[in-house]
Amino acid sequence: MQRWERAQALAKESEIDALLVTPGADLRYLTGYAAKPLERLTCLVVPADGAPFLVAPNLEVSAAESAGVDVEIVGWNETDDPFALLASRLGSPRRIAVDDQMWASRVLALRDALPATEQTLAGPVLSHLRARKDAAEIEALREASAAIDRVHARMAEWLRPGRTEREVGADIARAILDEGHEHVDFVIVGSGPNGASPHHEISDRVIEVGDPVVVDIGGTTPVGYCSDSTRNYLAGGQAPDGYLDAYAVLLVAQAVQRAHARPGVTAESVDRVGRTILAEAGLGDLFIHRTGHGIGVETHEEPYIVEGNDLVLEPGMAFSIEPGFYLPGRYGARIEDIAICTADGLEVLNSTERQLVVLD
Repeated sequence: MQRWERAQALAKESEIDALLVTPGADLRYLTGYAAKPLERLTCLVVPADGAPFLVAPNLEVSAAESAGVDVEIVGWNETDDPFALLASRLGSPRRIAVDDQMWASRVLALRDALPATEQTLAGPVLSHLRARKDAAEIEALREASAAIDRVHARMAEWLRPGRTEREVGADIARAILDEGHEHVDFVIVGSGPNGASPHHEISDRVIEVGDPVVVDIGGTTPVGYCSDSTRNYLAGGQAPDGYLDAYAVLLVAQAVQRAHARPGVTAESVDRVGRTILAEAGLGDLFIHRTGHGIGVETHEEPYIVEGNDLVLEPGMAFSIEPGFYLPGRYGARIEDIAICTADGLEVLNSTERQLVVLD
């Protein structure tokens, strides 16, 4: 069954007359087409009943065909009104669902073109599908994780005292591409006090002897699936006071979370078992983010591993497990693996050293 067929069935169950999906991860997931997000409308229409079709500007039709889009492609000219065209094809739907990332200008234009139609979000339908990976998606995530592991394995080539975070980050970005990714999605090199900011990325700070360094990196492979892994390094010398003790607790917390995560447990319980260990060691207030996020055609997607999410994990769900601690002005650390629920347990996709790696 095609992915759009599964989406169609879920839409019908949800009493949605049509799903409307514009360029982005959802469109690529449903059709394989990584359409450009132009000012000209491209929109996949998946009716609850009947065949889907893709509305696209004529100058993009050949690109859609080359991407293997296997639904009818309805082209439009520069002087056409694509929203009127779309509305004429849909007729008089009672309720449509638009993708969560659709531009506001498109949402409002659709409202004008279909004034009697209720609008809702397509996210609940599409995230249900995307959160449950099939065998091909799991293999794509394995390949992405192996590629980012190869980058971490080379860190000694670039990370050393006397270099700036920006210099190290540029080398890492090149390696992400060299090791098999199509795009670099992010490079975080947080040295010393900068490691206390989870999303620091890079700066012109010079790495010093004895600096703990958080390296969180990820990219997208040619088939459209993402990698994401965080490891921790010491730039020679001695670690700051208190860091090694805190890191030892973090290792235990992440290991316990990996052991706990499996089909049948809730997403929030995975967060809780690790957070409890950090809290008992006096580090609870320094763990300032959720334990994890789903991953697939986007780095962050369902399911989110966080307190309050009582979703029961199922086979095929892929997510990060990444507890951390962040002491402002001093240092931080985060250990992150991507994992997939199997029929009876958990497959962890990243295999590089989780222990603090000391680079001489």
